[in-house]
Amino acid sequence: MNLLARSIFAALALSAMLAASPARADRCDDLATQLKSQIDGVAVGKTAANVIYLSHPLAKQITLGCAGRNYSNQLYAKADSRKPQAAFIDLVASATAIIFTLPKDDMLKGATRCIKRMGLIHGDDVTTRYRRLDMRCVRTKTDASITISRGVDE
Repeated sequence: MNLLARSIFAALALSAMLAASPARADRCDDLATQLKSQIDGVAVGKTAANVIYLSHPLAKQITLGCAGRNYSNQLYAKADSRKPQAAFIDLVASATAIIFTLPKDDMLKGATRCIKRMGLIHGDDVTTRYRRLDMRCVRTKTDASITISRGVDE
């Protein structure tokens, strides 16, 4: 009996250890890790409500939105000036190229187009589409931001 009790206990302990093993990270966590490893200066912060907070010296705020109801992935970046520097736009293009697996040159062209379109004629809130991505650029009196996302159905 004692041997039977030990073997049952060992089997239960083994099954508990296998059940407690961490699950593989989801696609969004993998994207955040890729951003950190491929772009110098990117640090991964906390995750809250399907949003991973990132940080970079060129961006005032940068987040990676995971799959939601309306989009598959979303990148939000806020510059600390009304007219973002070329290095900030390059950062956004690099991150977008990694997230959506598109060429960086195309993403640089799309992000630049969205940022440059803000102004007197088009206003401070511009929405465009480029390479099946939705781009929205918003400018306030002190900063500018860009949101790039792809719809769930695309």
